[in-house]
Amino acid sequence: MREYFISWIEQYLFFPNIFQRLIGVLLFPFTILYCVVISYKRISAKSYDFEIPVLSVGNLVVGGTGKTPITIKIASKLDNVAVILRGYGRSSKGLFVVSKNGEILEDIETSGDEAMLLAKALPNATVIVSINRIEAILKAKELGCKVVILDDGYGHHDIGKFDILIRPKDEPTNLFCLPSGGYRDTKMMYSFAQLVLKDGEDFKRVVTFKNNNDKTIDNLPDNTVLLTAISKANRLFEYLPEDLKTIIYPDHYNYTSDDISSLYKKFGDDTNIITTKKDMVKLEKFNIKNIYVMDLSIETLNDKLSKAYDYIEKYNSNMVK
Repeated sequence: MREYFISWIEQYLFFPNIFQRLIGVLLFPFTILYCVVISYKRISAKSYDFEIPVLSVGNLVVGGTGKTPITIKIASKLDNVAVILRGYGRSSKGLFVVSKNGEILEDIETSGDEAMLLAKALPNATVIVSINRIEAILKAKELGCKVVILDDGYGHHDIGKFDILIRPKDEPTNLFCLPSGGYRDTKMMYSFAQLVLKDGEDFKRVVTFKNNNDKTIDNLPDNTVLLTAISKANRLFEYLPEDLKTIIYPDHYNYTSDDISSLYKKFGDDTNIITTKKDMVKLEKFNIKNIYVMDLSIETLNDKLSKAYDYIEKYNSNMVK
C-alpha cells in the first residue's frame, strides 16, 4: 500500500492519467495562488552579494533530478569549497558544520542523509546544514571557504548566485505548478538560469554495483531486493534486473531495525539487499552482511559545466580589481 501511494503521487505530479488530471484541475485555484506568491517573492527579493562566489544547484520540479551527484561533480574539482544544504530528514535544528575540510564532525541524525553522503563523498570540502542559507554562507566565510555551493538553492532569490538548473531526462507531461502539478516554479524560468543541464544530453549517470568491501561486481546475486527511500525511485529500475522485488519508503525516511527484520521475514534470511549510497549512510548502523550499493557517478557529455568554473574565476578576478 505504501509503495502504491508513493507511485500514485509521483504519477499525479508528473505523468497524470485522466482521473489525476481532473484532480489537478480542481486544485488549480490553489495553483494560481501559489504562483502569485512565488512570483511576488522572486520579483520583490533584493539579491545580496556576499563577496564570495556562490553556485546554486537546483531544479524546477519537486523530487530528485540529480542535484546531489552534480554537486559532488562540481565540488570535487574545487579547493576550499563549502556545500550548504537544508539537511532534510535530520533530527537537529539550526546550523551545524557536518564536516570541515573532510573531517566529519556530526552524526547522521544531526546531518541528515544527503549531507552525510556529501561529507563522505567530498574529503576536501566543508559541508554545512542550515535552513537559513544566509547564515550558513557567513559561517562558510568564517571558516575560510573560498567558494560556496548551495544544494537545492534555486528558490533563494535574495542571494547573489550563479544558478544551475537540472532538467530531467523525461520531461513531465503535467506542466502545472504545485499543487496541480510537480513544478515548484513555472517552466519558463529555465530561460533565466545561468546554466541548464539536461539529463541524457549534457550529462549521463554511470552506475556500478559494489559489495560490502567496496569492490565492483558485474551482476547482482539471486534473491536480491531493492531497499530505498529516495524520491522517484523508479529512476533506478533502468539499471537493475527486471522483476526485481522492491521495498520503497518515502524520501529521507529513517530506517529502523524493525524495517530490516520485516524485510527478512517477508523475503527470507538469505535475502540480498541492493540500495543507493544515499540510503547506505542510514543503513550502515545495522551491519547488514548481504548488502550491495549502487554507486552513481556523473559523466559530462559536453563542456557546458565549464561555465560554472568560468564564473568563479571571473568573480574572483573582479574582486581583486
